[in-house]
This record gives sequence, C-alpha cells and structure tokens, in this order.
Amino acid sequence: MSRTSDQQPGDWYEIRVQGRLDDRWVAWLDGLELSPAEGGTTVLRGHVRDQAALHGLLHKLRDLNLPLLAVAQIDQDAAATRPHPGSTTHPRRTR
Repeated sequence: MSRTSDQQPGDWYEIRVQGRLDDRWVAWLDGLELSPAEGGTTVLRGHVRDQAALHGLLHKLRDLNLPLLAVAQIDQDAAATRPHPGSTTHPRRTR
C-alpha cells in the first residue's frame, strides 16, 4: 500500500461516472472532489483509505444508478496538476 505525503494509508483515485452529481453529494461520497466533465459525466477525485472504502464508494455509486465509466489509481502530485475534467484527456485505467 502506498503512502501519501502526510503518511495517511491509502491511495488517490479518479472515478468517472455517467450522470451529474452536485456538491451536495460530497459528504456522502467520503469527501471526494466532484467535478462536472464532458458528455454529462462527473469525475470524483480524492484519497481513499483502503480497498474496502473504494468498494464502498463504488457500491454507493451503483445505488445511485450511475453507470461507472472508469476507475483509475492516480498519483497524489499528478492529481493536483491534472487537466480539468472537462478536457478530452481521460485517466489511465488500472486494475
């Protein structure tokens, strides 16, 4: 398991779903950053403490009936410099 710069366990993820989520969902989705993207999609980004928490997030998205488009583990430093989700650049898929 990798460690972030402040030594929290877990990894950083970017999750793309079909559909729009506004900021009222942030707390329910464990504080992930929500950004609207092209084609009526939403990108969720942030720190996920472990695989159980990741699966929990994916279950919540399923319960909202939002089609899952991509899940990518990202580098924390790269997350801060990634293009805006509205760009045509898509994350590298992992796992």
